[in-house]
Amino acid sequence: MSGSGAEVAFLARALKAPRVAALAASLAERAREEGWDYEHYLVQVLGEEVASRESHGGAARVKAARFPQVKTLDDFDFSFQRSVKRQAISHLAQLDFLREATNVIFLGPPGTGKTHLSIALGVQAARRGYRVAFATAQGWVLRLAAAKRAGRLEEELERLGRIPLLICDEVGYIPFDPEAAALFFALISSRYERSSMIVSSNKSFSAWAEIFGDPVAVAALVDRLVHHAEVMVLKGESYRLKGKGKEVMGSESP
Repeated sequence: MSGSGAEVAFLARALKAPRVAALAASLAERAREEGWDYEHYLVQVLGEEVASRESHGGAARVKAARFPQVKTLDDFDFSFQRSVKRQAISHLAQLDFLREATNVIFLGPPGTGKTHLSIALGVQAARRGYRVAFATAQGWVLRLAAAKRAGRLEEELERLGRIPLLICDEVGYIPFDPEAAALFFALISSRYERSSMIVSSNKSFSAWAEIFGDPVAVAALVDRLVHHAEVMVLKGESYRLKGKGKEVMGSESP
């Protein structure tokens, strides 16, 4: 290795930039052959390092988010779910809502793609450098209840507030008792105009009073949740029951 090559390798180790150390020499040779200027060479070297870090860091953030499965927008069947437009979802995938600390809400019957879209946007965010955390509504409530019993609820809410995106799945599948409803309200309020949430529910907002049991509290919760939010209503049949036949739906034979 030449003296300059050894120096580059030493500096790359000092900067914890292994991709630079691996590619600097080969890119320098290519630069000489193709007549690159200094700026173009520097862009190529640093670009390789950034791409490497994004790839490794994104995988770690996806794992840390605790998604039940990893799903992407490329996997979503827009030809089956026609009530949601590909263009609208592609716009959300640009992640402007995270930079603006606004929310995304998916409403619709089971099996219409709410969880898939929520995870896909979360995976996109994680791969783009954002910290993400996923749980069902019940999961978030249990987590906050444990923090409350330990006397550190405010600390936990503050810690969660530092995560740019929380995904709350399955609001409405299990009714909340008064304590659970209060904890969920605390979570929504703590993030209002500070950081983003993606929320999915099989119930319309008008039916949320059945979930939380207090129409006044529900009105305040929904007000905070949708004040700065993109609300998308999904319709249609369950994708999971696609092609299963009428007997699965409990229909009688004609």
